[in-house]
Amino acid sequence: MFARLLVLLSILCVALPLAAADLRRFTPTGNELQGYLGKGQWVVVKIWSSDCHICNREAHAYQDFHEFNEDADVTVVGISLDGENQQAAKGFIARHSITYPNLIAPFMSGAKWFAQLTGQRFIGTPSFLIFDRQGKLRAQQGGAVPTEMLEQFIEANDNS
Repeated sequence: MFARLLVLLSILCVALPLAAADLRRFTPTGNELQGYLGKGQWVVVKIWSSDCHICNREAHAYQDFHEFNEDADVTVVGISLDGENQQAAKGFIARHSITYPNLIAPFMSGAKWFAQLTGQRFIGTPSFLIFDRQGKLRAQQGGAVPTEMLEQFIEANDNS
């Protein structure tokens, strides 16, 4: 009986993170992101790829940031640039137990969208976009960004 329970719990431990790994296709228009913007919350967009060492290193910090703020006024949305390699992206999400929503795009489409949106050349992953409560892009940053800096930026720029 104990062995059956252990097997069942093992299956659940594997299946639950995989359930969070549902990825929606992100197109160069960026329309999929619009559903998250301008709804009275700050939105932190984390652009990542499964083979990015920094993305892997800071994944748990952003999951914690999401969990801490999900009932507050900040939400996190991920955009994977793993393109057609959905298995790698899903593996990343499962490995890090990520529960915030994620979209997936081919690298070049995502880089082009970033450049059009920000007027800046895309330098790689991770990259971050911060949108205010009205959905206006307020900041972009390439490279690692500690979550404490995000909190400070949002606090300093929140006019609500």
